[in-house]
Amino acid sequence: MTEQQDGFQADSNFDFINSDDLFTLDNSIGDTPATAEVLNQDQSTPENIRRKMSLFSRIPVTLTLEVASAEFSLADLMTVNKDSVIELDKLAGEPLDVKVNGILFGKGEVVVINDKYGLRLVEFNSRDLNEFIL
Repeated sequence: MTEQQDGFQADSNFDFINSDDLFTLDNSIGDTPATAEVLNQDQSTPENIRRKMSLFSRIPVTLTLEVASAEFSLADLMTVNKDSVIELDKLAGEPLDVKVNGILFGKGEVVVINDKYGLRLVEFNSRDLNEFIL
């Protein structure tokens, strides 16, 4: 064996772990009743929710405005050429889906701001907003 392999073999010896120590239970706290103060800490008050969300405030997310979609077979996709027109599932003027990391967040409209596209939120999907709150 090479010196590098000997070093790896010495480092990967896990025989020192005693399997009895892995599953030792501490029964000293099992019979302690919960107090009202402890139970009140678990309630989802707006302050607690804001505190939980502040931990995640710097995590980047991807906001997507989905215009429309269409489903068809791979065989149909292979027949698409440069001048093909594909009918989509939304009507013109209908609010568009706003998604955050692929989860429906609400509905919105396209606006133009300084020659760039923008988004005006017109509706929130509060049912799926709970997926963002831990």
